[in-house]
Amino acid sequence: MPAHYIWLFFAILTETLGTTALQASQQFSRFWPSVAVVIFYGCSFYFMSFALKAMPVGIVYAIWSGLGIVLIALIGFVLFGQRLDFAALLGLALIIGGILIIHLFSKTNVH
Repeated sequence: MPAHYIWLFFAILTETLGTTALQASQQFSRFWPSVAVVIFYGCSFYFMSFALKAMPVGIVYAIWSGLGIVLIALIGFVLFGQRLDFAALLGLALIIGGILIIHLFSKTNVH
C-alpha cells in the first residue's frame, strides 16, 4: 500500500478519535477529553499533510471527511447509543459510494 494512503488512514483514525473525544468533552467542560480533542485533531492534520504530498487536496479531504463521517456515525451508535433513521443511513451509503467512485474511477486520484 502506498505511504500516502497509510498517512491518510492515520489522519482519518485520529480525526475520528478527536470527534469522539469532542462528544466526551461535553462542550469542553471536561478537561482530559478536551485535551484529547486538541491532540487528536492536531495529529490528524499533521498526518493529512503527508497524504497531501501525493494526492490532490480535494480528494484527500473528500476521503478524510467522508470516512470520518461514516466512522463517527458508527461510533455514535456503539458508544453513545445514537440512532440513525433510514434517510441518514442512505446518506451514509451515498458517501461511501462517492468515495468508492473517486477511488476506483477518478483519474485525479493517485493510485
